[in-house]
Amino acid sequence: MDRDRVLLHMNNYIEKMPSLPTTVSKILQLCNDPRTSPNDLNKLISLDPVLMGRVMKLINSAYYSLAQKVTSLVRAIIMLGINTVKNLALSTAVLTQIGGKKNFNALNMEGFWRHSICVGVTAKLIAQKRQVNPKDLEEYFIAGLLHDIGKLPMNNKLSMEYIEALGETERSRIPLFLAEHKYFSLDHTDVGELIIRNWKLSNDIRDVVCFHHKISEYAGPHKDILYTVAVANYFASANEIGFSGDRYPEQLKDDLFAYLGVGWEYLDSLEEQIKSAIAKAHIFLEVAQ
Repeated sequence: MDRDRVLLHMNNYIEKMPSLPTTVSKILQLCNDPRTSPNDLNKLISLDPVLMGRVMKLINSAYYSLAQKVTSLVRAIIMLGINTVKNLALSTAVLTQIGGKKNFNALNMEGFWRHSICVGVTAKLIAQKRQVNPKDLEEYFIAGLLHDIGKLPMNNKLSMEYIEALGETERSRIPLFLAEHKYFSLDHTDVGELIIRNWKLSNDIRDVVCFHHKISEYAGPHKDILYTVAVANYFASANEIGFSGDRYPEQLKDDLFAYLGVGWEYLDSLEEQIKSAIAKAHIFLEVAQ
């Protein structure tokens, strides 16, 4: 298919998608302001009963295993942290707009989200090992969770062709993004960029979505999070944790692992932590739906 025609088709579809709900957009703006307090979020979220219910459901879920039930919204926000609340709001928007079961055709929803959760969880664990500021850890999780978001419009609107691309990865034993190029003259990172720009998400998430298969081309300021998600993505694909269509991922260069100070032995040692965290993180997505 012609690249310009595919881009036009995808862009038309993405522009017709509902924009981020007003509450979510305002939460993202608030959370980008270092002066924002839990009480600021409390005032905003109190105006959205659905989101308020999801925040309360999350803090009282098995994910946090608290001894006593939390009934105060502002206390829930304090305990969860501003970034977690932001990511819950964003995840809710993604799942309701393009990530729900009704939208999955070529890809399997359960496999796709399990892969995405694994990448988010693994990225967060690597960031913890590297002593990333605790306030930024949820950003690593959400970047990992959303890294393949560009596959969803392709899966939704070009299902038959996408099935062919998935078949090509098996026949030729090549990474999915190369098979996508063969059938569409672009890949899911190009489509993902359209979504990120349309929804005006943060630059670090945009760079992860756009460059996780184009590491050597990247010259921006967000190498830490990009490299971390790229390694986490390779780990999830190579170990077939979930399935996002990429059974034959491209081998990453050793200097990427060296930059992060992690090796395959370390990643393998995380297996039980990752499995446990994936099980808990499913609650995060269940709450968001």
